[in-house]
Amino acid sequence: MRDIVEREDVRRMIAAELAVDQGLGDATTLAMVGEGQQVAAVIQTREDCRVAGTSVAAFAFRHLDPAMQVEVVCADGQQAVSGDAIMRLHGSARAIVTAERTALNFMQRMCGIATLTRRFVDAVSPLPVQILDTRKTTPGLRIFEKYAVVCGGGTNHRFGLYDKIMIKDNHRRFWEAGKGLGAAVRVAREQYPDIPIEIEVENRDALLDALQGCPDEVLLDNMSLDAMRECVKLCEGCCRTEASGGITLDTVRAVAETGVNAISLGCLTHSVRSVDLTLEMEFL
Repeated sequence: MRDIVEREDVRRMIAAELAVDQGLGDATTLAMVGEGQQVAAVIQTREDCRVAGTSVAAFAFRHLDPAMQVEVVCADGQQAVSGDAIMRLHGSARAIVTAERTALNFMQRMCGIATLTRRFVDAVSPLPVQILDTRKTTPGLRIFEKYAVVCGGGTNHRFGLYDKIMIKDNHRRFWEAGKGLGAAVRVAREQYPDIPIEIEVENRDALLDALQGCPDEVLLDNMSLDAMRECVKLCEGCCRTEASGGITLDTVRAVAETGVNAISLGCLTHSVRSVDLTLEMEFL
């Protein structure tokens, strides 16, 4: 799992968020905290969670104090329980206080996504099914949120509109009537032979039509469990299957038991609750 902070665009986004928060300067900290004061601090969780975003937080603190000493106690992807220390810091008191909110804002949301993802992954274990995210992400935070899904044991679906063809209902409305879904897949493959193709279907007849074009995957959208099971059998040896549409923690196990290869869940990123983290000073 590649550390996203290795990417220059990610570092720019973190720095930009710090700049937005500071504006013309952290007036309170500049007034109350001595310029050369050094301090130790710890980031702790107030609830059980799956950890994500430690390198993002570390970069925020080091951006303001390059000499900041950072010890990651609980790494991304690991489980933490309430009261656990996730990260320890030692360095400029001004840098720690000023970067605190930005660092925690990133980490709290990323931990929330990783934690919810892990619950879905555990709910379907040990069945051979992937838990996928979607493009229903917070504007400007997609890379952070999709990284957090991986920290929770999930798998990233397409990152954007460029890395996979996904023929959904709105695309099909533009496809000329009578040409068929199989033909739509074939036309897409002719234009983009190196990109995987997935097509959304809502019933058995649409699936049989789509399969004539040999898609790489089919999305079984809002189907009953019985219909899903039938469609999975029809796809055996032909293509992968993905289930989507209103799936919850209460229903995900039953969906997985239909035999689908993957289950995509917008809720992993669009309605997740942030984890409660705190930063406490440990004065020297």
